Amino acid sequence: MSTAQSPIGSRFGRASTTADIIKGVDLVGKVAIVTGGYSGLGLETARALASAGARIIVPARDVERARKAIAEAGGGMEVQAMDLTDPGSIDNFARDFVETGLPLHLLINNAGIMALPELKRDAQGNELQFATNHLGHFRLTLRLWPALKRAGGARVVSVSSAGHRFSPVVFDDINFERRDYEPFKAYGQSKTANILFAVALDRRGKEEGIRAFALHPGGIAGTNLGMHVGVEMLKKTGFVDENDRPVVDLSRDLKSVPQGAATHVWCAVSPQLDGKGGVFCADSDITPVLPGGGCVDLGSEDRTNRLTGVEAYAIDPDVAEELWRRSEEIANIPIQSYS
Repeated sequence: MSTAQSPIGSRFGRASTTADIIKGVDLVGKVAIVTGGYSGLGLETARALASAGARIIVPARDVERARKAIAEAGGGMEVQAMDLTDPGSIDNFARDFVETGLPLHLLINNAGIMALPELKRDAQGNELQFATNHLGHFRLTLRLWPALKRAGGARVVSVSSAGHRFSPVVFDDINFERRDYEPFKAYGQSKTANILFAVALDRRGKEEGIRAFALHPGGIAGTNLGMHVGVEMLKKTGFVDENDRPVVDLSRDLKSVPQGAATHVWCAVSPQLDGKGGVFCADSDITPVLPGGGCVDLGSEDRTNRLTGVEAYAIDPDVAEELWRRSEEIANIPIQSYS
């Protein structure tokens, strides 16, 4: 039976921080992999999980940069080489982990890029936001499947965004080969894919004790995710002030980093989610489904109007299955390799 896409009254909210969520949680003996775990929301998530006793492994394309950032943040996490846009690199990382015999209790698919101003593709010809944000994590999760099964109860957390409302997955032209490239349309498509992935993954994994969740962290300007957006756009949309400082305004869903990463941690560890999965979360709770449906253009409406829910097209199980099938084809990963 599917988990209802409806709030459960978690007692947490938009102001909650990672410290609030992790309080009293014991993760000693648990193993977590956090992509993008050396900066921004990923680093805050990794630190929170480590503070509860978890062993944290952070895959990174630039290993030395990641190690330096983690050391400056207090250390206590392992860094290993992996590039989300390189299938061979993902396979090598996952193979090495699986061969250790360790269980994988938590997989936080956090790394991502946003609103690249020009169309870019990976070496396989896939649009780079879709390749990084979805396809890389799809491949990583499937390659780590034996370790997730070994945990006897694992969670996969897919970091999406309210930006999923900018676009569904356009199956007729995922890679912008025939339509004009629009940075936020491409970003929105990849974020919708993150949610659909959690829906399809949870259906496949729940009998093995593997549950999946997707989430919107909130609007957080003080991370590397918005590096391609530009300061002027961030000012125009109210994410930073006139002195280029990140704005925290909970009435507009603009959060600090600890507040933004709180939903990551809640999805990963909350006992309130035991036996649940395949749902989209925000503000450390399951969200409602937004009424009406359809996409919006950047800046076309007040930001508060459609922040606290999920578009119906992003949780449609039939669409999730179509995305899974397409992703298998693109990644060339047959079902027998992870079942």
